[in-house]
Amino acid sequence: MKFATYTTGGDTYYGAVTDGGMIPLSPNHPQWPTLRDVVAADGLHDLARAAHGRAATHSDVTYTIPVPNPEKIICVGVNFPDRNAEYKDGQDAPPNMSLFPRFPRSFTGADHPLIRPPESEKLDYEGEIAIVIGKGGRRIAEADAYDHIAALTLCNEGTIRDWVRHAKFNVTQGKNWDRSGAIGPWIVPFTAPAQLDDIRLTTRVNGELRQDDRTSRMLFPIRRQIAYISTFTTLVPGDIIVTGTPTGAGARFDPPKFLKPGDVIEVTAEGIGTLRNGVADET
Repeated sequence: MKFATYTTGGDTYYGAVTDGGMIPLSPNHPQWPTLRDVVAADGLHDLARAAHGRAATHSDVTYTIPVPNPEKIICVGVNFPDRNAEYKDGQDAPPNMSLFPRFPRSFTGADHPLIRPPESEKLDYEGEIAIVIGKGGRRIAEADAYDHIAALTLCNEGTIRDWVRHAKFNVTQGKNWDRSGAIGPWIVPFTAPAQLDDIRLTTRVNGELRQDDRTSRMLFPIRRQIAYISTFTTLVPGDIIVTGTPTGAGARFDPPKFLKPGDVIEVTAEGIGTLRNGVADET
C-alpha cells in the first residue's frame, strides 16, 4: 500500500493511494497530525488496516512532500561506479561517502514544476531513491540498518550546477534553491530487503532515458549509509536519506542538457513508482 500527503478543497490530508483516488485517513487519526507523526509512532500498519475495504473519496488532489518537515535531509553523492568516473580525475572511489544537507524548502511535491531561478539556467536533474527513517538511533550497525527504515520514496535531487562550484569544497549552495527538487509522490512501507537490494532506478526527460542503474551497484550500499551517517548524527523518525544518483545527469553531456521550462522529468524505481515533474521559471 502507498500513502501520500495531499491537498484538496483547501485542506491538507494524508491517506492511502488507490487507482480511483485517495482514501483520507488523517481525519480518523487525530493523534497523528502528519505522516511524519505516523512514521514516528510506527503507525503505517495501522493506516493500512484502516484503509482496508474503504473506497476512495478524494479524486482531485494535489500532492505535497509525503513526510513533511523532516528534521534532516541528508544526500549521498557520487554513489555509482560510472558516476565516479564522470569526474575524470583518475581517482578511485573514496573510502567514505560524500554527504551534504538539503533543506525541506528546496523540494516540492509530485506534479509540481521544478523552479529554475533567474540567477542560473543550469538546472539539472538527479533521479534517486530516498529512504524514510522510522526508528531513530545512533551508531547503528549495518546488520541492523534495515530495521530503522519505515518507508521508501523517490527524489529528483534538482541541482543548480554552477552554484555547486561557488566554493572550493562546498556544494550546499547549488543544492538548496527553493523548489528546485522534488520528493514523492508517496511513501511505500518498507517490509523486506528485496525492496532495496537490487532494484532498477531510471530517469527520463521528455521520454528519453537518461539515467539507468540498479541499487546493487551502489558504491556505498544503503545499509552502510545508515551506519555511517548515524555515527556522527542521531537519526530520528522522519529523517530522509537520499541515496545517490546514477550517471547520466544533464551536466555530463557534451553539450550539457540542462532543464528548461516545458520539460517533463520522470524518476522511476521498481516497487516504488514514478515521480513526475515539469519545469518552470521563477516568477
